[in-house]
Order: sequence, then C-alpha cells, then structure tokens
Amino acid sequence: MALLTDHQVEEFLDDHPEWVRSNREMTRTLIFSDFEMAMGFVNRVAAKSELAGHHPDIDIRWNKVTLTLSTHSEGGLTEKDLDLAAEIDILA
Repeated sequence: MALLTDHQVEEFLDDHPEWVRSNREMTRTLIFSDFEMAMGFVNRVAAKSELAGHHPDIDIRWNKVTLTLSTHSEGGLTEKDLDLAAEIDILA
C-alpha cells in the first residue's frame, strides 16, 4: 500500500480536525466520563480494527484514550489509516 502525500493527509485533517499529524502518524485523544466508558470505547475500536485488519496504538489513562495511527509496514500514513480514523470518528 502506498504512502499518502502530504496533500492527501491535510485534506483528511481538514475534514477531521480532532486528529493531529505528527511526522508519520496521526493521533486523537478522547476524554470520557470514567474508566468504564473509556474501556467500552476501546473495545468498540478493537472490534472495528480487527475487521479492518489494521490496529491503532492505544494509550489508556483512566478516562483518557489516545489513539495513534500509522501503517508501520509502510513507514507512514496510508489509506488504511484514514479509513480507520474515519471509523473511529463515527464510534466517538
């Protein structure tokens, strides 16, 4: 799978401002009312990720969940990352 151009990533970020690009990754942090809500969200993300065959890095801190996307095998962002980010936005 080919890496995305800077322009392609920026177009996506214009439509999904909750995501922040840092070098070869995109990150989004969500805050929930409590740990149980955060874990419920993470489990929904896990199910979508399994279906997509593409998995984010997930950091859970009580009610705060940070998701980082990158296609490690390609060394940066690909369509897989944008597709999963859009699915995560729907879940959020």
